[in-house]
Amino acid sequence: MIAELIWRQFHIRLSKASVCRLLNQLGFSPQRPLWRAFQKDSVLVEKWVKEEYPKIRALARKQNADIFFGDEAGIRSDYHSGRTWAARGKTPIVTTTGARFSCNMVSAVSPHGAMRFMLVEGTVTSGIFVEFLKRLVHNQPRSVFLIVDGHPVHKSAAVSRFVASTEGKLQLFRLPPYSPELNPDEQVWNHLKNHGVGKQPIAGPDHLKRMVLSHLRRIQKLPSLVRSFFGMPETAYAAI
Repeated sequence: MIAELIWRQFHIRLSKASVCRLLNQLGFSPQRPLWRAFQKDSVLVEKWVKEEYPKIRALARKQNADIFFGDEAGIRSDYHSGRTWAARGKTPIVTTTGARFSCNMVSAVSPHGAMRFMLVEGTVTSGIFVEFLKRLVHNQPRSVFLIVDGHPVHKSAAVSRFVASTEGKLQLFRLPPYSPELNPDEQVWNHLKNHGVGKQPIAGPDHLKRMVLSHLRRIQKLPSLVRSFFGMPETAYAAI
């Protein structure tokens, strides 16, 4: 990509080796990149971090409400992460099912360390999201401010009707478009995939569901871990 950029800007053709050598001399190193949608508006992101979210936090304090960040995700049976041991020079082989299936989830996390989640059969529809919202506010002593992305389900008529029916017990706010890195709840899925299910050989759909449920319950019992999701560079704005 860099060689192509050099050609477009300066009309000079360089080999991959030449580009790598020059980058190394300039103090660069090859790293795993973070992917971002080109549609993301950096102005809206900055406004969210510096203006919009501080207003939401101030309103939550005024109304004695708890702030949660919510999200949906799915994990497939063929997702693998991490390493395992083997003799030098011999690639390890872990046997697992060749079938492909998935498990979908909804969750929400609070900067105070609270976490709520629900496993889902099939895709997350408006009805399923409303069910999750009902569970989120059930027996909740304080009002709930839930921050989500702009998924169509979150803006559906059914969800709007339910939120209105709570008479202020629940309020929904939306993150800037194409900005998942601002959502601390994304770290729940990262932890589940890279430190939980992704390191286990999965035998079937029921086994995957049990593994997901077990790991999410483990996260839920570790408020300090949940709070750490708000300590990432992109999510620190939402920390207590």
